[in-house]
Amino acid sequence: MRTARAQRSVLGVLGALILALAAVFAAGPAQAVSPSSGAVADQALLIAPPAPSDAQAGASLAAASPGISPAVNTQHVPAGGSFSCGDGNFCAAVWDPTTSDWKIFFLFACQRYSVSNWLGDGAYYNQQTGNATASIYGQSGNLLVSAPADGGIIHDIDWDAVWSIRNC
Repeated sequence: MRTARAQRSVLGVLGALILALAAVFAAGPAQAVSPSSGAVADQALLIAPPAPSDAQAGASLAAASPGISPAVNTQHVPAGGSFSCGDGNFCAAVWDPTTSDWKIFFLFACQRYSVSNWLGDGAYYNQQTGNATASIYGQSGNLLVSAPADGGIIHDIDWDAVWSIRNC
């Protein structure tokens, strides 16, 4: 009777070990991927515009950094520097006078975004999928630009009149 009991114990321990190992290998590490950091094949490599002609060499004390609400991922890129705009993003390049470089905004979640301190010349890239059209609005909610998804083609824009963007 001891032999049968010992065999069952060994089999039980081995079975539990196999299940534990299977659970570890099946689960693997949890990895979150942000919307703007997909695989290289899913991104357009873009070149930031040159610095605006009216940009001063040093940051102004009265200058404010461009912002957006709700918050999105951003990246600072020097004039003429490269960055990626991942599939599914509407990317906007706004000159940041506090850092004397471009602040890139990655609008991924479908919603209306309010912008602040977006001034002067800039650019946008609509790298969204599914024929999503972004709408860029003025102060009174008037439509300024209708921007269909076009594979991330660079479009120049004057941000002075822009108050909000709906990326889908």
